[in-house]
Amino acid sequence: MAGDIAEDGRMRLHWSPFSPFVRKVLVVAHEHGIADRIRLVRTPASMSSANAAILPDNPLGRLPTLVLPDGTGIFDSRVIYRHLDSIGLGPRLMPPEGRPLLEAMRAEAMGHGLCELFVLWRNERGRAATLQSEPHLAAFAVKTATTLDRLEMEAEARAAEPFDFGHVSTGCGLAYCDFRFPDLEWRKGRPRLSAWHEAFAARPSALATAIPA
Repeated sequence: MAGDIAEDGRMRLHWSPFSPFVRKVLVVAHEHGIADRIRLVRTPASMSSANAAILPDNPLGRLPTLVLPDGTGIFDSRVIYRHLDSIGLGPRLMPPEGRPLLEAMRAEAMGHGLCELFVLWRNERGRAATLQSEPHLAAFAVKTATTLDRLEMEAEARAAEPFDFGHVSTGCGLAYCDFRFPDLEWRKGRPRLSAWHEAFAARPSALATAIPA
């Protein structure tokens, strides 16, 4: 337990308003009606530097990091929102067992992986032109397109299923694509995924956590 014990009894979240991984956590918090139990701490973090402000709570120096009232730091968005799912109000966002659990975990992995692709791709794009790797850029483009096409194929089936972590990850990933990669125009040729995301974006939890314009 490296962090300080909270005097107000609230959890602390090291966050950025632009991170899709942070947003996933906040969407879950809002879905469960416990967002007011989390105090947001704006903490810059990047792959090229180590912010001393976050290291006592997360030695990896990554966002998001949630600090529990007793000072325990937990990290990785999937670990954090599983904790929130266990203490939150209302229905759980992950099926308990069986094939529904497998399908939800599969969808979660695809959505989380899409977020990772976009972050890595953006980092590569942000390098000086002479340092950028064309093979990496090409691979990011292909992997993103094939993932979006698979999501398009499965959009109607997923829309019919109860809201879970897979929906959260996918919705946040697509919104991040709009924010960082408007040139991709991912909606073109993907009407079912576009309709699915429109419904996601209209949820109160998504509206409350929207990426600032």
